Amino acid sequence: MSDKARRLFEALDLDGDGLLSREEVIVALRAKGPSLAAAGVIPSWGVQDTDASSALFDAADQNGDAVLSFEEFTAVVDRRFGWS
Repeated sequence: MSDKARRLFEALDLDGDGLLSREEVIVALRAKGPSLAAAGVIPSWGVQDTDASSALFDAADQNGDAVLSFEEFTAVVDRRFGWS
């Protein structure tokens, strides 16, 4: 797991509970995505629309419980963003 994935997870975890909901991911990427990309936390092409953010969530939610643990999140973003 990468430090970049940890930084991104923490930036998206708006309520600080250690889990990401679909709404958190969508809202946080919409609000913070451009500044995260500018800071080099995510690639600029990683800032996408609501449908793409929702699809990323679905790909990461391996156990289907409608929340992402850090481990689920990391497995997808490290691979998708080439961080692993």
